[in-house]
Amino acid sequence: MPLWIDTHCHLDAPDFAGDLRAVRARARQAGVGLCVWPAVRAADFNRVRALATAHGDAYALGIHPLFTPQAQEADLLTLDQALTEARDDPHLVAVGEIGLDGFVPGLDMARQQHFYRAQLALAQRHRLPVLLHVRRSADALLNGLRQCPVVGGLAHAFNGSHQQADQFTAMGFKLGFGGALTFDRALQLRRLASELPLNALVLETDAPDIPPRWLYRTQAERAQGAVMGRNEPAELVRIAQCLADVRGMPWADLALATTANALQALPQLGPLWARSTPTQAAA
Repeated sequence: MPLWIDTHCHLDAPDFAGDLRAVRARARQAGVGLCVWPAVRAADFNRVRALATAHGDAYALGIHPLFTPQAQEADLLTLDQALTEARDDPHLVAVGEIGLDGFVPGLDMARQQHFYRAQLALAQRHRLPVLLHVRRSADALLNGLRQCPVVGGLAHAFNGSHQQADQFTAMGFKLGFGGALTFDRALQLRRLASELPLNALVLETDAPDIPPRWLYRTQAERAQGAVMGRNEPAELVRIAQCLADVRGMPWADLALATTANALQALPQLGPLWARSTPTQAAA
C-alpha cells in the first residue's frame, strides 16, 4: 500500500479529544504513515509536543496569525526557549504554524507582521523550516521571506497565483494541497494543481478544518439539521486521489512524489518516516 504524509493537521484540537487514538489508527490503516502537528499558540507547545511524540508523529512550534491578538512578547521568548530545548528532539521539524491572514476581518495586520517576522528570525536562528499560513497574504509573506530568508518549508493550503507559487518554490518551499481541491467549483485551484511541477506539491488535511467536499455541508443544509463531517488524516487518501485525477497520473506515483517532497522540505521528517515504514526503509 502506498504510504502518505499528512503535512498539516491539528490533532490536538478539541474535536479529537474523545477518540484521538482511534483517529490516528484509522489514518495508519488508510496508509497515512506520518502526520505533522503544528502548534498555534505558546500555551499549546507542551501539549502538542507530548501528543505528537506519543503517536510517533512530528510537530512544529509557532504562533498562528489568528492568535496574535492574544499573543504577548513573552510568547516569542517562550518559543525561542522551546526550540532551544527541543534542538535534539527528532520529532521537532519546523517553526509553525506562522504567517499572515488577510481574510479574517478585524485582525491587526501590523501586529501579525510583527509576530511573523520575529518568528522568521527565530526559524533562521534555529535553522528550521517554517509552516506558513497563507490566506490572502502571499505577497506580504514573500516580502518577509526576502528580508529574512529561512531554509524553506511548506506553504500550507496554498491558493495563490502561479507566479506566487513559483516564488515560494524558488525559496525552497513546497505547496500544500488539501480538501479545497476536491470541490468541482475550485477551478482556479485545480488548474494550479495540474500545472505546477510535481516536485512542488505536498498533501495535507488541516484536520479538523477544510473538510473535503464529501464531508462538507452548506449553510442551508446545516440549517436543516445536517451535520458537517469531521475532517481527519484518514481522508488524505481520497484527497490524494482527487489530486491524481486532476493531474492525470497514477495514485501510487503521486504518493512517492509527495512523500519525497515533504521529506525534502522538512528534512527532520526522514528518520521518523523510516521508522514508520520499516519495510520500505529496509528495501
